[in-house]
Formats: sequence, C-alpha cells, structure tokens
Amino acid sequence: MIRKLKNGNYRIYSRSVDPKTGKRKNLGTFDTREAALKHEREIQYFKHHN
Repeated sequence: MIRKLKNGNYRIYSRSVDPKTGKRKNLGTFDTREAALKHEREIQYFKHHN
C-alpha cells in the first residue's frame, strides 16, 4: 500500500497489520510515486521467488 505523506514523499506500508503493534509496517519512503511502485513490485517479486 502506497500513501502520500504531507511532505510530498511516498511511503510503502505492508498490506497486513502487524499484530504486535496494531499498525502497518513501514517498508520504505521514496521521493516519487514511480519509485515507490517500482520498489513495491520488487518486494512482491522477492516474496514469491525465494
């Protein structure tokens, strides 16, 4: 899940909620939405190819 921050950056959050904290994990912050989308695809690839 990608959200735009107040400062204009984009942050990737995990799709599921962390049961320990009740919040979503921060998976990285990026300057552009395109960079965030690229990294999210890399995360999904890694999750399913290892």
